[in-house]
Amino acid sequence: MILFEGFEKETVEVGGAEILARRAGDGPPLLLLHGNPQTHVMWHLVAPRLAEDFTVVVADLRGYGDSSKPPTDDDHGPYSKRTMAEDQISVMRHFGFDSFALCGHDRGGRVGYRMALDHPDVVTKLAVLDIVPTWEAFSRADMSFGIGYWHWFFLAQPYDLPERLLAADPENTLFRGGNEAFRPEAMEEYRRCLCNPETVHAICEDYRAAATIDFLHDAEDREAGRRVTSPMLILWGSKGNLGEWYDVLEIWRGWADDVRGRALDSGHYIPEEAPEETLSEIREFLRG
Repeated sequence: MILFEGFEKETVEVGGAEILARRAGDGPPLLLLHGNPQTHVMWHLVAPRLAEDFTVVVADLRGYGDSSKPPTDDDHGPYSKRTMAEDQISVMRHFGFDSFALCGHDRGGRVGYRMALDHPDVVTKLAVLDIVPTWEAFSRADMSFGIGYWHWFFLAQPYDLPERLLAADPENTLFRGGNEAFRPEAMEEYRRCLCNPETVHAICEDYRAAATIDFLHDAEDREAGRRVTSPMLILWGSKGNLGEWYDVLEIWRGWADDVRGRALDSGHYIPEEAPEETLSEIREFLRG
């Protein structure tokens, strides 16, 4: 199976990083962002079909895949979702789009809602997959969350404890035994990228940022009453933790004005476990 056949591949220079992106299609612009510990390859079952109706751009977040891994700093700002969002705005402007729809899974969803809060004129519609806002997750954390999402606290530990422990087996640690959901071609790409110690370090920085500067940015927006004004689609996996822990739509209605969505018959890795349902939901949302 050839992944992303017909997509043009390009490395885009943005402020302080180089971002790997692929583009195909002709229509309204749509940016697809991946989660941890994956890359843009996670969209390989969905992106080509979406490119029949939209101009689709899939990109690796900074620190992931074949995007660059910039140096960090003491407040983890280079790996904040605010910085990652600015990267992706620059990518889309490079392709000629000042505003666009965005669909993000996991970490990509966090980049998406941060972009919608910081740049409301940029994001026309926003779909996020299998997350609640970072502030909500930490503020509501209990024993079930700590056990189920232990990696949030492990990866956020100070340098270089998690990096050294991850070096022994990054694939099985980061996927937590869930890699049976992936096609062999996709899994080969994920393994290739996780063999790079710089990628492992960047993933840890992503989670350190979540527990510090990202949480702070969310808290500032809550206090100021800023909300996502673009329409939102929220999808989550019925076999995962979110529906057990939260009233997912109710939480998002505390952050956004126009919220819809539902659980899909899937685990956490929705676009790869339930590609047809994911495609149908995204298409209907973007066309509506």
